[in-house]
Amino acid sequence: MDKTWNNKAWFMVLPVLLLVAFSALIPLMTVVNYSVQDTFGSNEFFWAGTAWYEEVLESDRFWNSMGRNLLFSAIILGIEIPLGIFIALNMPRKGWGVPVCLVLMALPLLIPWNVVGTIWQVFGRIDIGLLGYTLSALGLDYNYVSDPFDAWVTVIVMDVWHWTSLVVLLCYAGLVSIPDAYYQAAKIDGASRWAIFRYIQLPKMNRVLLIAVLLRFMDSFMIYTEPFVVTGGGPGNTTTFLSIDLVKLAIGEFNLGEAAAMSIVYFLIVLLLSWVFYTVMTSYDAER
Repeated sequence: MDKTWNNKAWFMVLPVLLLVAFSALIPLMTVVNYSVQDTFGSNEFFWAGTAWYEEVLESDRFWNSMGRNLLFSAIILGIEIPLGIFIALNMPRKGWGVPVCLVLMALPLLIPWNVVGTIWQVFGRIDIGLLGYTLSALGLDYNYVSDPFDAWVTVIVMDVWHWTSLVVLLCYAGLVSIPDAYYQAAKIDGASRWAIFRYIQLPKMNRVLLIAVLLRFMDSFMIYTEPFVVTGGGPGNTTTFLSIDLVKLAIGEFNLGEAAAMSIVYFLIVLLLSWVFYTVMTSYDAER
């Protein structure tokens, strides 16, 4: 029997698609326009071609910020993904503990990004902050304002505290969707806990892990608010990521052409790396 496909449902989502396309394309084309022009004020623009792109790609400032971004994202993924899996594996599956754990996991995600930065800015101060004061009282020379290593540790711990819950919730959703029959069969076969994780739980979490890795990579690679509030990109430029450098270039130095070119390059890099992540992980999943 031939199936009849009704595509009229697309008309229901067409207004939303048009609205999203309009709100995304107009700002993007504006940035592209700025990236190929130069201005000397008085709202007069002159054609610059690819000069701004060449200046960005030849700039040590850009590549240093890029390196800090890649290092930060690698550390974040290396900590939050395993930690999120571990917490999800140890969360209860039944009883009153389930809603309690879910609410506790969701709490950090409900806090706005600027508030998270403010909390950790105060929390880490050595004069009034609980963390900073405690570490100083223990004899540890901790000061995220002046020490680059302490600044990096503070920003990383802050991000882990804020976003590990997302990985936990995604992994937990994958775990609870596994039928009990799999565990019963493993129990009959005398499978160890590692074997259950390796051959049952991890394969069933592959797709949610793909989502978790993509979301956490994109967010960590584009991070701005939290480190800007806590360290302002300092001390020096040690926590100046691409997003912070871009804002400094556009607003602080009012170099619109170079900032626009950098934002386009930044966007293309995020798009490319996300595509690579997605392609590699989906190919691995297909091979399995």
